[in-house]
Amino acid sequence: MSDRFLLQGPRNARFTILLAHGAGAPMDSGSMTAAAEALAGVGFRVARFEFAYMAARRTGGRKPPPRAETLNPEYEAAIAELEAGGPLIIGGKSMGGRVASMVADDLHGRGKIAGLLCLGYPFHPPGQPTKLRTGHLKGLTTPALICQGTRDEFGTRDEVPGYDLSDRIEILWLEDGDHDLKPRKTISGFSAADHLATMAKAAKAWAERLPV
Repeated sequence: MSDRFLLQGPRNARFTILLAHGAGAPMDSGSMTAAAEALAGVGFRVARFEFAYMAARRTGGRKPPPRAETLNPEYEAAIAELEAGGPLIIGGKSMGGRVASMVADDLHGRGKIAGLLCLGYPFHPPGQPTKLRTGHLKGLTTPALICQGTRDEFGTRDEVPGYDLSDRIEILWLEDGDHDLKPRKTISGFSAADHLATMAKAAKAWAERLPV
């Protein structure tokens, strides 16, 4: 295994989760780190990695994110390089989860992954609710859990139930959460830590039901 991964959680964990970052923030952003810590805290082995355009920002200019589908080969290469050994769940934050969702069915069909975990799925660009990114989710055959804030500007609780999504997709709604799953405590009564703990516990329960 290379040093390109940030690793947390027990080495002997039953499941490994591979997470990719969102379009604008790196794998060690505050939201990614907090999510990884929460998942590791319930017993997952968590690995984070960066796409090449984001890694390049650490040593030079600010490269814009490419089209999400062009990152599919990079995600598949990360899976091969990780060599998880046991059951593997792939996913990520926002765009990272979207890329994982586009490669999931082929990998699941070949027995390479057990499931898909998306943290704040970008169902549509902010302010463009008709520009849906859900076409491939209609026929998704991979077991999937999407954890979504109810006020996520990339897909709210009012919008998402109207989408044509596979019955293999479960959605965990986090009250008043934004795209980082963060709620406004004065409005919701929940903290960001509360929601991440709920997310991690739900992911653990969901993973334990996966056929592996």
